[in-house]
Amino acid sequence: MASLPNPPADTQTRADALREALATRVVVADGAMGTMLQAQDPTMEDFQQLEGCNEVLNVTRPDIVRSVHEAYFSVGVDCVETNTFGTNYAALAEYDIAERNFELSEAGARIAREVADEFTANTGQQRWVLGSMGPGTKLPTLGHITYGQIRDAYQINAEGLITGGADALLVETTQDLLQTKSSIIGARRAMEALGVTVPLICSVTVETTGTMLLGSEIGAALTALEPLGIDMIGLNCATGPAEMSEHLRYLARNARIPLS
Repeated sequence: MASLPNPPADTQTRADALREALATRVVVADGAMGTMLQAQDPTMEDFQQLEGCNEVLNVTRPDIVRSVHEAYFSVGVDCVETNTFGTNYAALAEYDIAERNFELSEAGARIAREVADEFTANTGQQRWVLGSMGPGTKLPTLGHITYGQIRDAYQINAEGLITGGADALLVETTQDLLQTKSSIIGARRAMEALGVTVPLICSVTVETTGTMLLGSEIGAALTALEPLGIDMIGLNCATGPAEMSEHLRYLARNARIPLS
């Protein structure tokens, strides 16, 4: 394997500061990414004829992606997520561009890093970048993809994010605990390969049925994921605050790590 580019020199310092902030106060992150991008009406040329592949915009239209980060930082958020929800093997393979995993991950993180640094310098408020690692479209528990294949691809995803300047990794919108584990292990391997340790946040998706897509309850998710050494656990997507409340209550009472 070719040697990896080095992450930015101050990555570890920023990551440690974020970890301290997460332990001592409420840290506010951004909101939707996809709808903000679509609102700017990117063309098929912008998508390189890969309609709906928002991550390609990291390369073709960084100005659009940058404007979304600027909008969130302008209203005072501490963190933004990278435009990399789909830079994973399963999602990119549907567009026949799985080999662009590292490229698009690194580009998405680099754009967010540049904007974060500008706002930090201009306002004196430290701003951070969360590297978004989405679930993809193939679930290993259902045999869509092997655990080893998806784990190794998530490592590449995470290596690109850290190299581009992400201060933390956010494994998000997970629906299958085996897929979640593959993301976390891949992220850990990326940190080891790059010689840095950044916060690792995990956010599961609980459906209106009261369980994750494949039937796992929130207690099972906590039991499976907390021992993997994640820094924070939470919920996102699928429902709203009312439906999430009982699951958040369970996490608040039982988790030994902070909540998102």
